[in-house]
Amino acid sequence: MNELEISIQPKVPALGKIIIRDLFTAGRVPMLLLITLFFSAIAVVMTTQMTRGVISQKDQALEQREKLDEEWRNLILEENALSEHSRVQKIATSELDMTRPDSDKEVIVKL
Repeated sequence: MNELEISIQPKVPALGKIIIRDLFTAGRVPMLLLITLFFSAIAVVMTTQMTRGVISQKDQALEQREKLDEEWRNLILEENALSEHSRVQKIATSELDMTRPDSDKEVIVKL
């Protein structure tokens, strides 16, 4: 190439530089709105994810509470069955060979 051909070719401006200069001069407001929109969208996604995690923990806690309530009810029923008077009397007579004292052997203590 000779010098004549080089001088005839137009200079190609650096497009990247022009775009960045325009963004920081004429496009400040749209760029600021775009950045704000981006961070707002990220915040919504993070909040949704954290909410789902908390709801999952709440559901697990409720399931555990239901299991514990059921176990508590079963223990109350078992306690009532074990402390039933006829059962206690049956064990006392069969396993411990206890009998009810006669009325003439009863002693009343007055306080």
